[in-house]
Amino acid sequence: MNEHQITAYIQENNIQKIKFAFADIDGVLRGKVIHPKKFTDGLQSGYGFCDVVFGWDSSDTLYDNVQVTGWHTGYPDKPCRIDLSTFRTVPWQDNIPFFIGDFSKADGNDLPACPRSLLKRIAKQCEAMGFHPEFAQEFEWFNFNETPQSLQDKSFTNLEPLTPGMFGYSILRTSENGEFFNDLFDLLAKFNIPLEGIHTETGPGVYEAAILHSHILEAADRAVLLKTAVKEIAYQHGIMATFMAKWNQNLPGCGGHVHQSLWNKDQSKNLFYDGNDASKMSELHKQYLAGQLYCLPYILPMYAPTINSYKRLIEGAWAPTTITWAVENRTTAFRVINSSAAYTRLETRIPGSDTNPYLAMAAALASGLYGIKNKLSLDIPQTIGNGYQNAANGGIAANLFDATMDMKNSGIAKEILGAEFVEHFTQTRLWECKQFAKSVTDWELKRYFEII
Repeated sequence: MNEHQITAYIQENNIQKIKFAFADIDGVLRGKVIHPKKFTDGLQSGYGFCDVVFGWDSSDTLYDNVQVTGWHTGYPDKPCRIDLSTFRTVPWQDNIPFFIGDFSKADGNDLPACPRSLLKRIAKQCEAMGFHPEFAQEFEWFNFNETPQSLQDKSFTNLEPLTPGMFGYSILRTSENGEFFNDLFDLLAKFNIPLEGIHTETGPGVYEAAILHSHILEAADRAVLLKTAVKEIAYQHGIMATFMAKWNQNLPGCGGHVHQSLWNKDQSKNLFYDGNDASKMSELHKQYLAGQLYCLPYILPMYAPTINSYKRLIEGAWAPTTITWAVENRTTAFRVINSSAAYTRLETRIPGSDTNPYLAMAAALASGLYGIKNKLSLDIPQTIGNGYQNAANGGIAANLFDATMDMKNSGIAKEILGAEFVEHFTQTRLWECKQFAKSVTDWELKRYFEII
């Protein structure tokens, strides 16, 4: 719908309020509910939004190490602009109109900290090269018979999973909570997040959902919205959902794998497919994969952005630990899927469900395009068998601090993502490390309290 059609819809349906939101650096949706007049008045100039949303962390604690905003700037308003193409209604909230916004300007002078603006810039570079980027993300998450208040009362301990036991691909477990399970599929579809499929994964109360593929910006929009939508739908059923990468050391982690392919502009041909190649991979596909392999160490925090992310990236836990690739191999960092021309794609398996989809997809596309621009050859041989035991090409950083320092000092990261973004993002990750370093964990209390 265009601007005229949307304003007509608002008038004809006597809409009294409109919701819009954008994703901050952690992928957390921040937004407002506004009057229809404010909505129409701001369509051109934007809506003033305090830029503190890029000056604090996921718990609203102010950074002391970033330049984009802070006490030194006075935390001014910045114009957030709504993307009218993202219009949808929220079926579990009386169909209130909803839009996604970002901090992109018409002249391209974007706020460097805005994740959606970053993705738009990289997608534009891709399209200028003659490619249509087709992407999708899939998520695993755990569900609990808890409420926000019960989590606080229990101090996040002794939580009750939605269902007990390890029941991957279970028909029984989805039937047990049929109303919730069906609401997820049906309400997400009505919210313009069509699912390719949804099922239980291995673990108590864990689900996995794959979103239907689309243009990279729409794919990221859908992925960002899915995480909040799942939580809100869960609330309706007295359930809590978490997208933490690893909530329990004894259980599998939660992946957020990114699927991608490049097509010609009219989307009639998958440019990643070559039926004459042994792996059915075109030269373009090999260059794209080579770029991702080469850039991986320098952009890892965009795939693994939290302290907790690295608890998932351990050997034998269905998450990669080495810089590897293979055809149809789930132990490697990059999995080539080549069943047919229509479905040939690359799956980047490092991202967890805790990723900011805009940043994960931006990192994947930017690094792939780097390989194409520089005509990188796929020199790393395909892994045969267990990718955890193939460390010949090196492993990924084991913690957020090391990964962040690699990114902060990387000329490659600054080249493909922009120096201002890299500076801001890495400072926010170093802040995360600093907050963790001064905390006292349950592990420390149990280990040292009595005996030391």
